[in-house]
Amino acid sequence: MLKKIAIPFCALVPMMFSANASADVETALANICEIVKTDDKGELRKKMKTVRNDYNLRLRDYYSGITCNGTSMIKLAIQNNAVEAGTLLVKKMPKKDLAEPEVQDGKALQAWINEQGLADNPIAKELLDRI
Repeated sequence: MLKKIAIPFCALVPMMFSANASADVETALANICEIVKTDDKGELRKKMKTVRNDYNLRLRDYYSGITCNGTSMIKLAIQNNAVEAGTLLVKKMPKKDLAEPEVQDGKALQAWINEQGLADNPIAKELLDRI
């Protein structure tokens, strides 16, 4: 009788921990869009370091999962002229990820920048130099 109870409980334990870990990461990243929007490079760097140390996640691991009003963090930085934060995001992302289409709209950053006429933006210039 004990074996029948122990097996289902053991199967549920990893699910409970993964749900808690996911919720904790979401809480840790809760205000990252506002940090990017206000161009607080120091706070953004601190947030990224905390997530890396506590959850062993790099920017590329959670970048595509975060949307800021339906847009990515780099696009948000470009739209709000958040040069310091946007440049940091561009430098921390792998080159190949910067060239690939984004999940939110299916467009690569370079194509979106050209479409919006934002090629003169400092973040856009940094992105084009990096690709």
